[in-house]
Amino acid sequence: MTDKRKPDPTRVALLRSLPVEVKETITGEEAELFMFSNEIPESLFLKIKDYLEESDD
Repeated sequence: MTDKRKPDPTRVALLRSLPVEVKETITGEEAELFMFSNEIPESLFLKIKDYLEESDD
């Protein structure tokens, strides 16, 4: 099986821009789900919510 999915460049950039102490808490599974799907795992959302831009306030 060859999976040719491409990660969302915006989401990859967000993960790369996070402080090291936050990146160290993110699992590979969380990162993969975040980059390749439309959903954010709740566990990851709780870790990065302060770094996401709010669209509604």
